[in-house]
Formats: sequence, structure tokens, C-alpha cells
Amino acid sequence: MLIIIRRLAQSILIITFVLSTSITSAQSRKAYNAIHSGIPWMDNQGKTLSAHGANIVRENGKYYLFGEYKTDSANVFNGFSCYSSTDLCNWKFESMALPVQPAGKLGPNRVGERPKVMKCPTGEYIMYMHVDTLGYKDQFVGYATSPKITGPYTFQGALLFEGNPIRQWDMGAFQDRDGSGYVLIHGGEIYKLANDYKSVKEKVNETMTSGFESPVIFRKDSLYYFLGSNLTSWERNDNYYFTAKSLQGPWIKRGLLAPVGSLTWNSQCTFVLPIEGTKDTTYMYMGDRWSFPKQNSAATYVWQPLIVNGTSLSIPVYLEAWNVDVSTGMASPTLLEGTTIESANMHRIKYSGNWQQDTLSSRSSDVKGASFSIQFQGTQVGFYGMARSNGGYALVELQNSNGQTVFSSIVDMYCKYPISTLKFLSPRLSKDDYTLTVTVMGERGNWSDKRKRLYGSTGYMVSLNKIVIDQNDH
Repeated sequence: MLIIIRRLAQSILIITFVLSTSITSAQSRKAYNAIHSGIPWMDNQGKTLSAHGANIVRENGKYYLFGEYKTDSANVFNGFSCYSSTDLCNWKFESMALPVQPAGKLGPNRVGERPKVMKCPTGEYIMYMHVDTLGYKDQFVGYATSPKITGPYTFQGALLFEGNPIRQWDMGAFQDRDGSGYVLIHGGEIYKLANDYKSVKEKVNETMTSGFESPVIFRKDSLYYFLGSNLTSWERNDNYYFTAKSLQGPWIKRGLLAPVGSLTWNSQCTFVLPIEGTKDTTYMYMGDRWSFPKQNSAATYVWQPLIVNGTSLSIPVYLEAWNVDVSTGMASPTLLEGTTIESANMHRIKYSGNWQQDTLSSRSSDVKGASFSIQFQGTQVGFYGMARSNGGYALVELQNSNGQTVFSSIVDMYCKYPISTLKFLSPRLSKDDYTLTVTVMGERGNWSDKRKRLYGSTGYMVSLNKIVIDQNDH
């Protein structure tokens, strides 16, 4: 067993090194040229970016992303990560900003969720988070401090209000234009922080509604927007929002963020980032597309430009790829470039195992070990598949001309409603001959909540609609 573990560790190191080298050699053209929602992202080291329940802080021309560094096995605290970017598309791993503690409230077999970082007026960086047991019986809002934005952060314990911890779970944070800091609690509670951000000065808003998890506030001009989700565990739902002219309210419920039934484009809100430029300000919705138990590999991100007009807030259409010029603040949709190979093209695509043509454009299999593969020359490859209620996990592997695996990832084909969508896109690599192989894992994402209600997929289906190959050396 020890020999097997050592060989597995060596294989992982080799994959990481090869992909990191390929990405590094392609840095002049960047690994990604757009923000792509719903697919795994790779960082500068060739590893899957893991930063869920996140927020972003802009500092000295860089954007710093903080989030939960998940595992693929359990909902245990595995540290809070920090990444940086200059364009919001390509991310550099900076640090494990707050690692698992040797013991205590954020030690082994504990829960740590939804980290939110703000720079307080004193210049210190304060991180807030939900702390709990695995059974969610010891919940409170905690905080950690650091003199540097990238950390390391020192866990200080519970954030106190009138001498007592705030014993709630889902939380967020908001910093107003005057530098005042606030902690947000599910249901709508808002707590104003003291000047040093290390305790609560006053409670400025009471609970407004039941549920309303993953609370988010942002401001445009003189109006505040308060976003939250329904109470469905990690399952996606139709998120909704309130508006007010003051954080004290009155808050007016306005409706949904996205078309009814879209389940907020299969996501749960976590933050809204204003991207202020010389010509415009884009308000970027940041959401999580959870995928328990494989939250590290298969959970992805839904980042979309919000349309903000008076009291109206919406994401009317889903952009698979879009860009924002961080200098001008202007956003625009982008198209995935390349040659398209349809799933029915048996000359180019090789199928192994039992695959069925279940729609005019989709071939599918739920048999463990069944796979499809394609050999190509190029710099980037992606595929579209049919996500649906019985969708399962697929293993994606990319090998170069030397037979080395330069990329390995897991994608989740689950969605409560059927939709053909981009499920995978490799980072841009050095031009070479590659083989893409996608294999049915015979596993699925499903879970139960605290009330033992079941959620997630009912099957193991993996499907292919088309493959897109970019042969250009941009």
C-alpha cells in the first residue's frame, strides 16, 4: 500500500510539473483569454483553482481572491486560499492564507466556510468566516488578522457583539465608501464593525426573512442591494434580492436575479465585485456551483456581469465566456474560437464502451469505464455536453505527444434541468499533438442536509455534444 501511495504522489507531481511548464511557456499569450463560468479553472501552477464562498479585494492594481480550499472527500475545513490576478481571468496561487490549525476551533475535523477579507482603516487585513463543527452544532462568526493581504492570517477566535459570539452560520461582509465595515448574516441581519474591525459596534438591521443564505451586499450610487439564496443546502436555487437607501432599511423585496427556473444559472451567490474603470463600472456577480463530494475538483464558479438599473438587478442571459477591461471597466461577451467536431463524427472521435445517440446532437453513457477520445494538434481544447438531473462525474485527461498527462480534472454533468453547455476547457498550452480522453467514472454528486433531505444527481450519465479545438498559437 505504501508503494502505491508513493507512486500516486509521484504521478501527481509529474502531472503538475508538466502542465505548469506548458502553461509557463505560454504565459505571453495567457492561459485564458476570458472568464469562463461552469468549468474547472487552472492556476499558474497547473492545479485546479479552489476558492469557494469567496470574495475579492483590489489592492495596488491586483485582484486578490479568497475562498474555501475544498477537499474531494468531506466537508472538513481544509484552509482558506488566496490567489491574485491582474485581469480576473488568469490566477496565481499566492498562499494558503489561513491553513488548518493544529487544534482548536479551526483545527482538524472542523468546519470553516465563506471567508471574507477587508482592509480596515488602520491598514490591517481582517478575514471573517463561519466556524462550526461537522454537525453544525457550534456555529459562530470568527475572524483572523494579518499585516499583509496574502497572509498568513492569525485566527483570533469569535467576533464579539456585546461580549458574546454571533452564533449564526452563513455570513458575508461589506465595506461602505466611508470605510465602515459590516458583517452580514443569513436572514438579513447586519452588524456594523468597530473602527478596528475586531468587534461589533452595533446591530443595524434585524432578520427580514427565513433562509436568505450566502448574504451579499453591494452599493451603486445611493442604493444598496442585498442578495441571498433560498435554503436548499448545496443545491442550486433561484436567488433573490432586496434594495434600500440605507443599511438600516427599510428593505424592499424586488424579486429574482435571473430568469425563474434558471436556478441563478445554477449557482449560489457569494459576492459582487464592482470593477471601476475610466469609462464604466461593471458589477460582477460571483456564485458557486457546488458539487459535493468532489468540491475541490468538480465544483466550479459562475461569474457574470450584472445589469443594474435603478432598483432592477438582473442576469438575463448566461454568458459562457466574457471579458472585462479592468482599465475601462467595460464588459463584453466573447466567443470560443476553434474548429468544431460534432459528437456524431466517428472518424475523429473514438468511443469505447456503450454509448447511445440519445438526442440529435448528443451521445451519452452511464457505464463506468466507457470513454471517448480525440487526437488533435493545437493549443486548447474544450467540449460541450448535456448536463441533466442524472448526470455524473467524468474524468478528463489530456496527454501530449510524449504520452505525458499534462492535465487531469473531473467535471460534473449534473443539472436539475437539461442544458447543453461548455463543461471543460483546457488552459492554453504550447502547440503540440495531444490526446483528449473523457471517461465515465460511475460516480455522482449527491448529499443530504441537516434535516436528512436528499439532493443531487440520480445517475451517472456523461454526454458529448461537440468538441472545440483551437489550433492557433495566439
